[in-house]
Amino acid sequence: MKQTLLFFINCVSLFILAGCATSYHSSGFAGGFSDTQFAPDAFRVVFRGNGYTSAERVQDFALLRASELTIQHGFTCFAIIDESDTTRTSSYTTPGYANTTASVTGSSSGDVYLNPYGGTYSGTSSAYVNANTTYTPPQTYVFYKPQTGIMFRCFQTKPEGIFTYDATFLDQSLKQKYHIK
Repeated sequence: MKQTLLFFINCVSLFILAGCATSYHSSGFAGGFSDTQFAPDAFRVVFRGNGYTSAERVQDFALLRASELTIQHGFTCFAIIDESDTTRTSSYTTPGYANTTASVTGSSSGDVYLNPYGGTYSGTSSAYVNANTTYTPPQTYVFYKPQTGIMFRCFQTKPEGIFTYDATFLDQSLKQKYHIK
């Protein structure tokens, strides 16, 4: 029971520390982005959210990181080659427990007579018990952690016939939307 309580307290502490949606940063315990360069103009970005992050926020932050990488490597636009969206589900169940409170009142009276031939006892006794039991059932908390990954190719100029994102425009737009400096 003590270990379960300590585990629960640790979980609550972590949730308090990470108690808001994943911010825009590289990967850590509470989520974030990671990226890999596969060619001078090809990258993969993965963004993982925590249990408080929406799927929209995860997708936007993956696109923001793609925009930043495009600009950092001297390109102006990028096209998504492949995208994958997944959601990891985890849960935690608290243990159920019962709590009983009781109060007892009682009285006793009697006489003891001792004589050389034996003893006698006469008297009354009574007790009253009042008890209440409260049961708290186990509770399960479910957390959904969205994740998206995008493979993209960067370009110096917009190619004909394919959709591309303007990296500078998208970078500014998403930073404004999420108040990122």
